[in-house]
Formats: sequence, structure tokens, C-alpha cells
Amino acid sequence: MSNPAPVPSVPRSIASDDHPSVVAVRARPKAPPPARLSSHELRALALEAGADDAALVSLDHPDLAEEKAHALAAFPTARSFVSFVVTTHPDSIRSPQRSIANLEFHRTGHFADEVAHRIALSLSSRGYRSVNPPMAFPMEMSQFPGRTWIISHKRVAVAAQLGKMGLHRNVIHPRLGSFVLLGTVLTAAEVEESPVPLSFDPCINCKLCVAACPVGAIEPDGGFRFSACYDHNYREFMTGFSDFVESAVESKDKHEFRDRVSLSETVTTWQSLANEPSYKAAFCIAVCPAGEDILGGWVDQKAKHLREVVRPLTEKAEDVYAVAGSDAAAHVEKRFPKKRLRVITSSLRATSARGFFRGLPLIFQRGPARGLSATFHFDLTGTDPARATVRIEDGKLDVIEDELRGEPDVAVRADTRLWLDILSKRRSPVLAVLTGRLRIRGRRALLDRFAACFPR
Repeated sequence: MSNPAPVPSVPRSIASDDHPSVVAVRARPKAPPPARLSSHELRALALEAGADDAALVSLDHPDLAEEKAHALAAFPTARSFVSFVVTTHPDSIRSPQRSIANLEFHRTGHFADEVAHRIALSLSSRGYRSVNPPMAFPMEMSQFPGRTWIISHKRVAVAAQLGKMGLHRNVIHPRLGSFVLLGTVLTAAEVEESPVPLSFDPCINCKLCVAACPVGAIEPDGGFRFSACYDHNYREFMTGFSDFVESAVESKDKHEFRDRVSLSETVTTWQSLANEPSYKAAFCIAVCPAGEDILGGWVDQKAKHLREVVRPLTEKAEDVYAVAGSDAAAHVEKRFPKKRLRVITSSLRATSARGFFRGLPLIFQRGPARGLSATFHFDLTGTDPARATVRIEDGKLDVIEDELRGEPDVAVRADTRLWLDILSKRRSPVLAVLTGRLRIRGRRALLDRFAACFPR
């Protein structure tokens, strides 16, 4: 083994205590330790920075256990979260023209990042080191399709008692309603007292979000079809762009590409790349009347709210993106005859064994699962091993990781890479069975029912 390279010597003028900068710093009076900030003082600081409301919550809050490790990875001296909200303009968000609504989301999002920056600077000037993670993008995209965001702003805001999670899976502020964007600052400041719990849920259970969602992602019983929302509303984000590139690569010429991707979709993708990704819907926020500052129009004139806010969105002729065989596709065809169903491949694709199991609840379809009662054992092997029990019981899903529990109706054993290739249609399951690389025990026909519950 070769000897390590010698450590270069440091010139004395830099390393010694008589360096002018070292002398100047030591001549300064020692700064006193920072004064403790009360929640009232912190909120006033945030409002001065441009926030419309704010609260401080400890990293050790029991509801933020999952966030703590991510916060410390980004800022090791963090002790608290500063959660804040800034308002959006309701009339712009409610516009059926998505360019108007998206401009408002982006404008307010940039302002939220500026507010977070001001809060972090103000806290740092008071002796509390602080950083501000982005409100949205940029994210840690090298970790995609895993967690790319640093902090879950929604989870922190709820723990800080700035609102409650609504049926539409957005935070509803008791006064400002759903027309808010959230931000978070990580700070070394300690929390003096816990946030005062909200005494009520701002959601008024009107279910207008259920009625307005073009893909039926929000179910009346409280269920949420994650993949339906993700595949449509975020079509122009990460995986939608991947689909666009794959369509270009797979097309033999420009004519086939145009058959796959319309001219309007092409220029829409260009606009999202040149400007910023745009949401396809967010109708759930647009129609929400919750919040004391918003609620008057619904309480006083429900018919007018339905006519002027809800109906222009539900009756808008537009493309709606959904996977073939999904609950979302069935919902569009049944509920919205004026909307055009665009069938796509799933944008939620597993790249690891655990990613496969953890992604199942996100793409599970309750419709095809109704009437099915079966237990599946998956034993994935190789360099990325994992195992799990998947139980489907009449429209309900249960995934138990790291355990093969009970007697299965179907047992599957395969190398993880082979299994993922089969899911992505790169490999033939029939050939894999014939060569013994894919082993299936039990009622094989149930695998077709299983696949229908997780369309791709």
C-alpha cells in the first residue's frame, strides 16, 4: 500500500494567533447568549416578514417523529420548526383558466420562499441559526421516486395548530381556509410553550371537493385515491415528463410521436419546462368554502357559489389523465361527460423491493378489489430482498412488510429485479415461469385479479 500524501504545511501567517482577522475578532466584545423567544414574539417576527400566520413547534413533537430525522439531516442544530402560512387570491385560484390559477400558485409560492428567507435571516440575526427549506421546488430529486421533499409542510402546520387536514388533503386554516400556501423554517431556537390546540375542525363537511374533483380522488367516506390525484393533477411534473421522453424514444418517426402526444401536450410540456410545472386541477381548493374569511359566500348564497364557482370547473371541457382500468377512469366516464379521458400508464413505478410494497397502497383501486378476498405472499430475493403479506378483503388493502403471515392463496417468489422488470413489461412472466425464475404457488388466476387492483 502506498504511503498517504503528506499534509501540506500551513503558512504561519494564516495559522497563528497574530493573524489580523483573528486579532480583530478576539478584540470584539463577546456576544451575550440569545434571549429566549416566546411564541408571541416569534409570530410577530413572522408577520413582520410577510406571513399571514405563524407558530413554533418543537422537533420533538410526537406527531413529527418522521420529520425530525429529515430536519436534522438538513440542519443538524435544528430544535424547532417555524410553520407559517401566506394567502393566495381566491378568485384567481377559482378561475377555470388554469394559467390564471397556476400563476397565482407560483407567485404566492415564490413569495412564501421569500418570507421564509426573511424569517431565517431575522432569527439568525438574533443569535438563532436558521435555514429555510423550499416551499416546493427545488427538491432533492436525486432521491426520486423516494422522498424528495425535505420537510412535510402540511404535517408541521397541523402539529403547529395552524389548521386541520381537510377531506381534500390540504390544510384548512380556521380563518383563511384552503387559500393558503405553507412554509417552514428550521431553527435552533427552543420552544417555550406548546401551540394552543385548535378547538374545532375548520372543515365544514360540505363535500364540494368530492363533487369537483375530476378524477374522483376524494371519496365521500374519507378515502383518498392518491394515484388518481397524482396521475392527473401532477401530469406535467416529474413522471409526466418521463412519459413524454419515453413516448419520443419509442416512436419510430414524428408521425407516430404525434399520434402518441398531441401538439397541445407538446407545447404544454415545453411551457412547464420553460416556465414552471402547472397543476391540472386543484379544483378541490378552488371550491372549498371553509375558513371564516371565506365562508360568507357559501353560508349566505349557496346557489350562487355552486353556479359561479363549482359549475364552471365541473362542466369545463378538458383532458383528464387516468390509467386504464382505474377507479379514476371509471369516474371520469360516469361523472363528467364533457371531459375527455386520456389513458396513460401509471406514473408511480417501483424501483426497489420496498418501493414496490410501500407503493401498493398508493395505486390500489377499490373498485376492482370489491368482492375479492385473498392473501398473497411475496418473497423477493437477490441483491434487494424483501418480503411481505398483501391482504385484499372486499375493497380494502392491508400490506404487512417483512412477514409472511397466514396461509396464502397465492405465493410468489422471484428475484427483485426480475419482478420489477415483469411489472414494467420488460420481461415476460410466462417465460420467467417456464425457466423457473418466477415461482408461483396457489391459485394463479388470482394474480390477474391482483393486477387489476393495481393497474399500471
